[in-house]
Amino acid sequence: MLNGPTYENLVKHLWVRASVYDKHAAKLEESEKVLIDPFLEGETREEMGLEPFVDTEIGSSIMGVPVFINQEIIAYVIGRASKGNFKDGVDNNKKSPWNDVVNETMFNSKKKGSYNNLSMEKKMMLKIQNENLLPKG
Repeated sequence: MLNGPTYENLVKHLWVRASVYDKHAAKLEESEKVLIDPFLEGETREEMGLEPFVDTEIGSSIMGVPVFINQEIIAYVIGRASKGNFKDGVDNNKKSPWNDVVNETMFNSKKKGSYNNLSMEKKMMLKIQNENLLPKG
């Protein structure tokens, strides 16, 4: 059913209408409500008639159907836990303690491999990641 350009068109239509809803957007939404009705100052989101802010998400629609993508959905699709640690500023990536884990996961080896050493499944996941999750356009 999704052969040919159909999948590409669905993804294109999803990203054209996409918007990121994060803490900043939630605060802006609250400020707009307070500007309209000053008596709402200091009220919670629920008391203002707004949905509670849970997590950052990407919202869009495809053929009129609302679509929301958040961290848990992405983690579920790639089969990983949605929680973890982020370490900023790794000085030398050649000596990173994560190299062995990444190489073992991708290449089934402790030493670094290349693209042609990846399994077909890993190549497909890399292609999906590069073309859809990390669009360059």
